[in-house]
Formats: sequence, C-alpha cells, structure tokens
Amino acid sequence: MHALIQNLPDRLSASFEAHTLQFRKPAGTSRGVLTEKKLWMIKLWSHDPSLYGIGECSVIPGLSPDYADDKTYEEQLKAVCENPLLYLQQPHLLADAPSLLFGLETAFLDWQNGGKQVLFDNAFTQGKAAIPINGLIWMGDPEFMQQQIAEKLAQGFSCIKMKVGAIDFDQELVLLKAIRKRYSSKQITLRVDANGAFSIAEAMEKLTRLAELDMHSIEQPIAAGQLSAMKALCERTPLPIALDEELIGVTKTEDREALLATIRPHYIILKPSLHGGLSGCLEWIALAESLSIPWWITSALESNIGLNAIAQFTGNFSPTLPQGLGTGGLFTSNFDSRLSIREGKLWML
Repeated sequence: MHALIQNLPDRLSASFEAHTLQFRKPAGTSRGVLTEKKLWMIKLWSHDPSLYGIGECSVIPGLSPDYADDKTYEEQLKAVCENPLLYLQQPHLLADAPSLLFGLETAFLDWQNGGKQVLFDNAFTQGKAAIPINGLIWMGDPEFMQQQIAEKLAQGFSCIKMKVGAIDFDQELVLLKAIRKRYSSKQITLRVDANGAFSIAEAMEKLTRLAELDMHSIEQPIAAGQLSAMKALCERTPLPIALDEELIGVTKTEDREALLATIRPHYIILKPSLHGGLSGCLEWIALAESLSIPWWITSALESNIGLNAIAQFTGNFSPTLPQGLGTGGLFTSNFDSRLSIREGKLWML
C-alpha cells in the first residue's frame, strides 16, 4: 500500500456513473478536434452511505492507456467497484489503468476527509497560497490563436504555453515571434508543446529555430517510444526538452528509473490520469528529483472534480514553476468549483 493511502476501513462500497461534458469551443489537439469529454465518477462510502467521497475517472481516447471503448472501460470500473479495498491495498493491480486508480484514490481521500472535496490540508487548500500556472493556447487558425494569446496576456499570465505542430510551422513561429517582439523572456515565459508532432529528421532544425525566441522548454518534440532518438535530442538540443507522452504506460519502478536515466530530459510533466494516479506521480517525482530533473503537474481535460483533486495534490509541493492547471472553464456544463484564477495564479476560495 502506498503512503498516500492509509488507515483503510474494514469495509468500502463503491458505484460509478458516466458523464459527458461539452466543450465551449471545439478543442484542437494533436489527436483531432474534441467537442465533448467523457468521464466516469466513482462514489465511495463505508458504513454510512450519506458520507461518501467522489473521484473522477477521466480519459482521452487514443491517449489513455486504459481506454479502448466505453464497454470495456465500464467492465474494468465494475471490477474496481466490486472490491475497492483490494485495489486501494494493492494499487499495482491498476498499474495499467491510471485513470481508474486516480479516480479511486481521490474518491477515498475525499471520503476520508469528510466528503467535502477537500483532499489535502495545505496552504493552497486553506486559501493562503496560490499555484502559478501557464495560460494554454489551443490549436486553431492563426487568428483564433492570436485572439487567445491577447486574452491570456490581458488576464495577467506571465507564462504562456502554445501547442505547435498542428498548423504550418512558419505560421506558428510568426505568432511566437509576435509575442517575443512585445515581451522579453523576463516578462513572458514561453513554453511550446509539440505532442510528438516533429519527425526525427526535422526535429533539431525546428528546435534550433524555436530556441532563437528564448523559449523556456518544448514538450515531447518527437513521438514517444523512440528512446535513442529522444536521448540524442536531449543531449544536443539548444532548447530544454520536457517529457510527457513518453512516460505513459511506463509502470514499473525500474523501468521509470531507466527511462529517466537513459534519456536525461530537462523536465518531466506529470498528469495523474495518465501517469499512474497520484501514487504513480509521487514515484515519478521521487525518481526525477533523485536525478535532479525538475517537474511540473498538468491536468488532462478533467472536469472540476478531477481538476480540484490535482490542484490540491500539487499544492502539497508549494511549486514555484508554473503548473498546467486551470478552472474547468473549457466546458459549458461542469461541476461546482472553488478554484479561481487571478493574475496567472490558481487560488482555492
């Protein structure tokens, strides 16, 4: 049992319910345009059914290692809900199902803390400290992306993250150059996320051109699973590289350690729904820090239930690097939230 989950009761019952959220605007990703988001809520209780915790099992089709289709996913959920204690005692049984483990862990922590959606006690959950976050620019045509950039800057963000690899690279460079022309790297930190869009042959040239704009880092320049190519890129790149998709599906401690020691990325980015739940992220953090690799935490299109849990977990670390979190404002229908953004920082009210 992981140190995160302690003091298990003698009995736990569980159920689940499916939900679909609608995006306010179609969300352009490297895996196509999303208009809706599927998720499942796990409800957990012990002897008193009126005291329960809720956790979110959130998936991204084509990216989540534990999602093939709704039917198969719900069969896994049924198995977890039939014996939640077993999976909390032995989280390795869900090593290949990070979104299920994340939902189960967070439902238990919510239940354990009184079912009020406060999972941790830290300066962030007490409303005394904020978490710095980046402003995310979604893929789209140049006008739409320029509009988002203007909005984020007006909202006081000092760190902007832009997806690249979807439209023409030269057009993307024009947008980035326009920001850098107006704001130096001391005023605005620029991050880019390629989601593995660059080929090995073109990656170094593109990294060199991006580095000229004084970028903070690039996430996953080439597709995951090309370890020797990624290792070579990390050794030679003029622009710091952060691993993201590369970490998905790497579940054993020794394999995680070997991946980080081999590639030696400049950063890693952790998403609990994709990288082993909260307990898996704790292990990734420990391994990264043992190799002096900085990290940050990012949400993966969760509803406000999952986002709330990830933000509170992140608050345990009092981060100074901007994290990839928000308030769930992407969706027209969402659950109530106590999260708020002020001047590029996330607060819990």
